[in-house]
Amino acid sequence: MSPAARTPVVNRLFDALPRTARRAVLEQSELIELTFGDVLCEPGARIRDVYFPTTSLISVIAVLDEVSSVEVALVGNEGMLGIPLVLGVDISPLRGVVQGSGSAWRMQGTHFRRVLATSPALRRELDTYVYVLLTQIGQSAACTCFHRLEARLAYWLLMAQDRAHDDSFYLTHSLLAKMLGVRRSGVTTAAGALQRRKLIRYSRGGITILDRKGLEQASCGCYDVVTSAYARLCA
Repeated sequence: MSPAARTPVVNRLFDALPRTARRAVLEQSELIELTFGDVLCEPGARIRDVYFPTTSLISVIAVLDEVSSVEVALVGNEGMLGIPLVLGVDISPLRGVVQGSGSAWRMQGTHFRRVLATSPALRRELDTYVYVLLTQIGQSAACTCFHRLEARLAYWLLMAQDRAHDDSFYLTHSLLAKMLGVRRSGVTTAAGALQRRKLIRYSRGGITILDRKGLEQASCGCYDVVTSAYARLCA
């Protein structure tokens, strides 16, 4: 058995696989460290590798031009980056950027497509995940158009906490502004409002969630929609 097959797996897509299918996937994968800010894929570029995060966090970003972009999904250890390959397309429509440093399983795109073609169990798990990811992307689009920034920020922080598996993580107002597609001043105001309510603590790029339940109440209904879809289909 390869070293990869002996390494504990904490990506939930891998964990859901039967033992034989999981071993086949791991034998074609390597566990690597991702660094904050790493760009893993770009719009219009060929997808060379797919990533299954374990302790890392990846932002999926729609890019409009050199200065305008907005995050449409977050990927943690519940999912993968490289979904177009599941659909038979090897070109990425979106940018993937490491939002939180940590580990991930990486598999070459050619190996992934071969394993996918021979593993009905992996195909079933990924077909379900595609649906959940589409729910997240669609909900993010609606949220951006119709919900107040304070509620959107609370939603984003909850999603990030779920995937970072930690109450504290590195985030600057400038980065949050890019993720949410708004001005930095807007994020400063929204974060300040959440901090005054003692839901979060913010200082020099670090955010700590102090009151999870209160943050859920401050969030829009999008968080419940996305988490319910995941719980119903993937848990």
